[in-house]
Amino acid sequence: MAKQKVNYARRTAKYFNFMRKVFQRIVTNVWYCPRFKLIYKMKIEGKENIPQNSDFIACGNHLSNLDPYIITYIMPKPVAFMAKKELFDKAFTRWMLDWQGAFAVNREKLEVSTIKTALEVKNTDWILGLFPQGTRAKSGTIENIHKGFAGLARSTKCGILPIGIVGSEKTTWLPFKGNITVKIGELIPYDEDLDAVMDKWARAIQELTGFKYIPNPA
Repeated sequence: MAKQKVNYARRTAKYFNFMRKVFQRIVTNVWYCPRFKLIYKMKIEGKENIPQNSDFIACGNHLSNLDPYIITYIMPKPVAFMAKKELFDKAFTRWMLDWQGAFAVNREKLEVSTIKTALEVKNTDWILGLFPQGTRAKSGTIENIHKGFAGLARSTKCGILPIGIVGSEKTTWLPFKGNITVKIGELIPYDEDLDAVMDKWARAIQELTGFKYIPNPA
């Protein structure tokens, strides 16, 4: 009998279980936390803006591979990240993402499976996490924003928590160097106007990071 193919895009609430929660915390605290605290001297501002519940989407600007772990580090609850489906093509990356509670998404359009999985996350104590730019962007600008994140917020009736990250793309391994600053803005309330939500997030990130917001071409 052929082995059933796993659908990494469609997850139910039971997928976001205790074991994945523990694994995500171990990876973050053991591998990344010492670097954030001791080497990169990470500064965090605005933690008082993080809602007590998990009924929001954590949305940061994206500069480096460290960014998801920066967000899991500062959030008080586990984060279910949306990751581009291409990342699930490689065995080790797929295993790591799977065990940390990530699920696959199509960056080009908002699919039904993404909405259904996001709604399942809302039935847990996990926080939804994503990067509206879809991929790592160059430092100094906020551009190429995918409207799908605003559509997801509307479908799940969630607010958006803007998280500005500065300096993560300038950190190095050998020698260890660099500094990271993270600023958490005020929650952007639920709004059915997708363009308004996208604009509010981008302008919030601009204020938090000092980067220039370049709106998408009309």
